[in-house]
Amino acid sequence: MAKAKKQISLTSAPPAKEILAEGKYLRLIKQGHWEYAERNNATGAVVIVALTNKGKLLLTEQYRVPIQATVIELPAGLVGDIPGEEDEAWAVAAKRELLEETGYSAKKIKPLVAGPISAGFGTEMISFFLAQKIEKIEQGGGVEGEDIRVHEVPLKRAVAWLRKKERQGLLVDPKVFAGLYFASLVK
Repeated sequence: MAKAKKQISLTSAPPAKEILAEGKYLRLIKQGHWEYAERNNATGAVVIVALTNKGKLLLTEQYRVPIQATVIELPAGLVGDIPGEEDEAWAVAAKRELLEETGYSAKKIKPLVAGPISAGFGTEMISFFLAQKIEKIEQGGGVEGEDIRVHEVPLKRAVAWLRKKERQGLLVDPKVFAGLYFASLVK
């Protein structure tokens, strides 16, 4: 007979947090036997499924230092990371990030789903938004220090396009496939 594992009571107080390291944007926490990361400059992150009037999905391409690779992603960014805007609404952040990264403004933005991005690694929560009735009004490409390339990919050819990018050596963020699912539900 297998020995039962000790379970943590949901009514008991969690172990105290210990800060192991802290930088400008992240801190490493130890709590009991867990070590995890949390942001110290934002309340979460938004991911935007942006569809053009011609049925194209906006995707971004940028080099990501932590994994030393170029990644295809949905437009995304932090919430409440601008000094003086710490209480920024998530939908406002989604519209701002879409504009900063792609140059597109959304007249319609709708929350889709929210949850942890990696519950075993960190505290960060993300929220997906659907952006429709979008219009190109700026250059895009990100803010200072970012070098973002924007792609408009027809929904019907998106998976083949993504696989081609993978064959070229780029990585594809799995959240893109979640975005394709949400885009497929749009009537």
